[in-house]
Amino acid sequence: MAVAIRLSRGGAKKRPYYRIVVSDSRAPRDGKYLEQIGTYNPMLPKDDEGRVKIDEDRARHWIGVGAVPSDRVARFLDKAGIVERAARNNPKKGEPGEAAKERAEEKAAKAAEAEEAKKAAEAEASAPAEEETAAADEGAAAETAETAGETEDKAEG
Repeated sequence: MAVAIRLSRGGAKKRPYYRIVVSDSRAPRDGKYLEQIGTYNPMLPKDDEGRVKIDEDRARHWIGVGAVPSDRVARFLDKAGIVERAARNNPKKGEPGEAAKERAEEKAAKAAEAEEAKKAAEAEASAPAEEETAAADEGAAAETAETAGETEDKAEG
């Protein structure tokens, strides 16, 4: 018989309370179990001692007999120092999916395109202003040359 150490849910709606039980792995989650070896109350704060209570002797016995703990119960047993749980490593977990990557590339391309358009608009806006200032400078230089010529004529005459 395959034996599992797992959580059996109790409590009211939106107020979960779990028993840590040893049961046949084919039995339903909240069904018949062989032995209750602890409790778990997720409503309590994480640092509260009453959040997880486990009978360590019975847990060691059932582990020795071959019971396999569920992921959550394995975490509890590891924290209690009963069973060593291997750390998991999934480097692709935080990586976005293909569609998200495509959307990000499109967004970056649009942003670059908008930046280029903005720079081009600024260059166009500043180019006519430069031409006007250059023309005004040339006109002012011509006027000063004319007035300088007139003053020379007056000085001669």
